[in-house]
Amino acid sequence: MSEILKVPTMAEYMSQGKQPEVLFWVGCAGSFDDRAKKITKAFVKLLHKAKVEFAVLGTEESCTGDPAKRAGNEFLFQMQAVTNIEVLNAYEVKKIVTACPHCFNTIKNEYPELGGKYEVMHHTQFLKTLLSDGRLTIEGGKYKGKRITFHDPCYLGRANNVYEAPRELIQKLEAELVEMKNCKRNGLCCGAGGAQMFKDAEPGDKEVNVERTEQALEVKPEIVAAGCPFCNTMLTDGMKAKEKEDVQVMDIAELIANAQDL
Repeated sequence: MSEILKVPTMAEYMSQGKQPEVLFWVGCAGSFDDRAKKITKAFVKLLHKAKVEFAVLGTEESCTGDPAKRAGNEFLFQMQAVTNIEVLNAYEVKKIVTACPHCFNTIKNEYPELGGKYEVMHHTQFLKTLLSDGRLTIEGGKYKGKRITFHDPCYLGRANNVYEAPRELIQKLEAELVEMKNCKRNGLCCGAGGAQMFKDAEPGDKEVNVERTEQALEVKPEIVAAGCPFCNTMLTDGMKAKEKEDVQVMDIAELIANAQDL
């Protein structure tokens, strides 16, 4: 039986005349994709452990418009964005954290010109601040000494120069961090960005996610760490294609939550 996680909504906070410390933007994948829901739950458990007062929009949250914009439908993107901004501004939201780099990039960099100005953090950045402030502790536990490689999500790394936060969290687990030949600024896309997740593959010799999975396997990791639900799916599929399903693909939030036995 799965335990019930208490997740308050912004509407509930407002009804009590209170503001949460942070709004957790769940995103489409984290809300609807069965695999990504596990990442959402792991992150919520960590927020509870750190006693963070947070809220979600619940049914008032809509797609940020990232896939529409990347696919070239600027009109649809602006409609989706403005709808979200009106909701966020009505709740006077100041700080947003999300486990999806696509939501992170869109709200941080593209909402301001449409009237949505917020402090936006990726969940790895937020977890790092919780550690720095002593609100959360990590013991290596089951990951001590494990070989872990980190796949840089495009919209976290190259688009926003966030490279160190996820790596620092892996090192805090006392794991052995091994880098792929394409990492950080030279990272390779998982193949799902730019709305590619939602369309059929184009003709070619090899899927991008298989190429990236091969790079990961070259460094002989026990775990491939990810910081994006789409990357997680693509790399998991890559491991299946290479028949290497013994190599786990896990989000950083899951690694930390599992190390804590949450």
